[in-house]
Amino acid sequence: MAQAVAEDLVRELAPQVLGTLVRRYGQFDACEDAVQEALLDATVQWPTKGMPENPRGWLLTVASRRLTDQWRSEAARRRREVTIGAQDPVLAPAPDDERAPDSDDTLALLFLCCHPTLSAPSQLALTLRAVGGLTTAQIASAFLVPEATMAQRISRAKQRIKAAGGSFAMPPQPELAARLRVVLHVLYLIFNEGYTATSGPDLHHGELTAEAIRLTRVVHRLLPDDGEVAGLLALMLLTEARRAARTRPDGTLVPLAEQDRGGWDRDLIDEGVALIGRTLERAPVGPYQVQAAIAAIHDEAASGTDTDWPQIVALYKVLERLAPNPMVTLNHAVALAMAEGPQAGLDLLAPLDADDRMARHHRLAAVRAHLLEMAGSPAAARDAYREAARRTASLPERRYLEDKAARL
Repeated sequence: MAQAVAEDLVRELAPQVLGTLVRRYGQFDACEDAVQEALLDATVQWPTKGMPENPRGWLLTVASRRLTDQWRSEAARRRREVTIGAQDPVLAPAPDDERAPDSDDTLALLFLCCHPTLSAPSQLALTLRAVGGLTTAQIASAFLVPEATMAQRISRAKQRIKAAGGSFAMPPQPELAARLRVVLHVLYLIFNEGYTATSGPDLHHGELTAEAIRLTRVVHRLLPDDGEVAGLLALMLLTEARRAARTRPDGTLVPLAEQDRGGWDRDLIDEGVALIGRTLERAPVGPYQVQAAIAAIHDEAASGTDTDWPQIVALYKVLERLAPNPMVTLNHAVALAMAEGPQAGLDLLAPLDADDRMARHHRLAAVRAHLLEMAGSPAAARDAYREAARRTASLPERRYLEDKAARL
């Protein structure tokens, strides 16, 4: 219990501590390494020696000492000490310093980790490590890559930010909205990878969904009037509410229509529904809000047959105008099939065969198989299920698709 409490607290404090150090000294890579070492010390010492009176001050002091040790050991010690001394002679506040962290620090740190010069995988990894407080080993495990590979990815990301002149500051107002969309997209990708892992033996990675929700809550607290931030948080809550019912005890995937809705988390649903309801009343409509509204309709339906499919179809039409992409069309086709019949959904799918982004994606074959089965074409559905099974790298999804093919 003490170990879990300590880990939760250090993850919450990680961006605050790192933000303070980077704001003072500007050396993101050195500060980030020092904070990671301090976090590791905390997770080892706090459960056995007890929580310090001021955990944030403790982490700042330990991380600052690590920075001092690092700078003293380098060949350019004299020059750096002079520079640091000119900036601020105090390395860290005393452990009893209760000054509240600058609320912009966490958001500025997110903007830095989601720097536009980085690839999406690098943005994900750097955000989880620097802002989420996860270790390199934890991130590597979640994404099923060797720890050395993930360490290289994170190191290259920090070097690229340095080379690009990335600064620890909020973007200028003309860039703020566009950069915020990048931050939200990274959080969305983290959540999606946790909710449906793209590869490996497990369907879920709960630590990723939990971290995505926690970080999005932080952004929502900092930007409470932004409709898309609220929409993304509501979408995550309404989706996460169904996670426990998505698999059987043996790990077998359970599709939405067959899930035991008594196993859904009603507290998350109530919070998500209330949040998206308030947001739609006052904010300009954006893609995350529309997706959250669709999720709310699913979650509030007593059963699959009670779902308001015409309303979902209408919302997907709005979403396709706001953010057209093949995944939206794919989900639109499923909703259309439920509202108007499987052939309507199959007709909507047809153009996706020519889309390079979807031509080899397992979900296109899986959705087509489902609609062919609904349409009473078992042989064609069986072939499509088998094709989808061959394309996916997720073992739970592959087993589910193979079972569907075998049943037909």
